[in-house]
Order: sequence, then structure tokens, then C-alpha cells
Amino acid sequence: MVVVKGGPDLQRSGEGNVLSLRATGAWTAPFAPSLERLVADAEKLAGKKVDVSIDVSQVSKLDTFGAWLIERLRRSFTTGTAEARIDGLSANYASLVDEVRRVSVAADGDATSVTITGMLSQIGRSVAGIFGTVAALIDMLGAVIVASGRVLIHPRSFRLTSTIHHLEQVCWRAVPIIVLITFLIGCIIAQQGIFHFRRFGADIFVVDMLGVLVLREIGVLLVAIMIAGRSGSAYTAELGSMKMREEIDALRTMGFDPIEVLILPRMLALVIALPILAFLGDIAALYGGGLVAWFYGGVDPEAFLLRLRDAISIDHFTVGLLKAPVMAAVIGIVACVEGLAVLGSAESLGRHTTSSVVKGIFFVIVMDGVFAIFFAAVGM
Repeated sequence: MVVVKGGPDLQRSGEGNVLSLRATGAWTAPFAPSLERLVADAEKLAGKKVDVSIDVSQVSKLDTFGAWLIERLRRSFTTGTAEARIDGLSANYASLVDEVRRVSVAADGDATSVTITGMLSQIGRSVAGIFGTVAALIDMLGAVIVASGRVLIHPRSFRLTSTIHHLEQVCWRAVPIIVLITFLIGCIIAQQGIFHFRRFGADIFVVDMLGVLVLREIGVLLVAIMIAGRSGSAYTAELGSMKMREEIDALRTMGFDPIEVLILPRMLALVIALPILAFLGDIAALYGGGLVAWFYGGVDPEAFLLRLRDAISIDHFTVGLLKAPVMAAVIGIVACVEGLAVLGSAESLGRHTTSSVVKGIFFVIVMDGVFAIFFAAVGM
């Protein structure tokens, strides 16, 4: 092997149970291929139970890559009763090697942390993360309420154009997909209901099930979940992109409140849009269920409507629509909190967008459960 002048080399010598490795030359990234070969050849001796001394006093240059290879060499020979040590390390490079050693140990600890302590630590971080999420949501809710109060006091500061723009994006453009999905869900509920009720000769009772389920639970919940995935993720991505481009900091520099300029119009658009979409979704689901009951179950439209009028009351419709604005506010707050939490990388943007959808759907389902308990307690 031809050794380049000033290039790296790794000389070996042995006395008794001690193997000496002397590193010379420049152990830097430009010599990566040579260094890899030298270290790989030396590691072939790692199976022998001997103590190893790695002398680096003759190393002229050392960077992070070279320090990592030296640390890798030391760890290769540190097995069982064998011990490997690094000798002759100058003060200039000692901190670099120590830092590489700490990073390597930390990485190994994260990769193989299956101990009880590690599991308890992970559980603790998860619980702390839940409390942190709830605190951030409460903080955002308070900021939105304060901003709303300022707008009520000074109506001219209200961003009407921005609100209408977001209302178009959230409501009008979402109508086709909302109507299609709820129509199909209504069809599926009716088909499954008829399939099972037919065993008892009670096909007509599918109308009761369809009406109550759609108006009280399925309609608004399904619409809220779709809005969390469609509009909540869009809000997070928009705000996260603004955060990455420092547009939000620019607004603060110019004296504008980002909550009032960016978040309040989005929140108001969601609160207005979700009840409208829930109503359209209810109608589409009932229409789909009626068609299936007619063609599959033999329940003609007149009988369907008469039974539906007897099966449901205005309370069922009211319960569903009362949930919608609250669920919209929850989705908006979660999406905006996650958007403002984005850091300066595309990975962070993707992670928080995903988190926005997951948390939005989770809190929507939790709120639906809370509403179910509440309305059962008040007799609605």
C-alpha cells in the first residue's frame, strides 16, 4: 500500500498481551477511504483477548470523522476482559473525542433502552407531553377569546375579507366530499340495519335507527373528523410554513397580533362552516338511507318519511347542531397550536401536521363523549 505523504497510517506492534496501535498523519474526512481500510484491517484482531493501546500522539490533524473512527476502534477492542485505551491525546483534540464518545453512548442508549427505567422514563415524558398539550390548547383558547374581545370593541379591525376567504375554503369547497361521504355512510347504515332487522320482520325500524344515529351522532361526528383531516391539516401547514419563513415574526415586528390577523378569521370560518356542513351531511345521509330502504328494503318514500317524523324529534336535530360549533373550535385550536409549534425544518412541519390531524380527531371524539353524557343527564 502506498502511503500518501502527510496521509494517515496505523502501525501495529505487540508485546505479550498488549497490542499497540500507533496512528500517524492526518485523520480527517478527505482521507476517508484510507482510514476506513486501516480501521477495518485493525478490527480483524479484535477477537483476541488482549489489552490495546491506541497511540494518537503522532496524529497531525483530527476532525470529527477521524475522532469517530478512533472511538470506534477503541470500542471494537473493549470486549469482555480486554481493555482498550487511547494514549497521547493532545488537549486540542481531547474534547472532540470525548464529545464523540458521549454522542455514541447516548445513541446506543436510545436504541437499546428496554429497561424498566427507560420504560418509566418514556411514560413520564408522555404524561408530561399530555399536560403540555392541554396547557397549550388552554393558552390558545385564552388568546383567541382576548383577540375576539378586542375585535368586538374595535369592529373595524375585524378581517372580513380573510374570514370570507377561509369560509369559502373550509365550507363551500368541502361540500362535495362531505355530501358524498355522508351519503355513502347513510346507505351503509340502512343496508346493514335492514339486513339484521329483516330476520325479525321489522324492516321499518331501520328508519328509527337511521334518523337517531345520523342526527345525534354519526352526522356531526363524521363531518367533524373529515374537517379535522381536511381543514385542520391545512391550517397547520399554512401557519407552519409562515413560521418557517418568519412571516409571523414579521407581523409582530410591524405591530400586528398574529392571533387577530391569522387565527381568529380561521377559527370563525370553522365555527360557521361546521354546523352548515353537518346539516348538509345529515340530509345527504338520510337521503342515501332512504334510497337504500326503498330499493333494498321495500320501504317506499312516503312510509319512510312518515316513520322518520314519528321516530325523531327536534331535540335530536338540536343535539347534533349544538355539538358542531364546539367541535369546530376544538379542531381550530388544535390546528393553530400545532402550526405555531413548527420549527425551521420540513420534518417538523410534517410531524406537526400529522399530530394536528391525530389530536384533532382524538379531541373531537372526546368532546362527543362529553356531550353524550351531558345530554343524557339533562334528558335530551
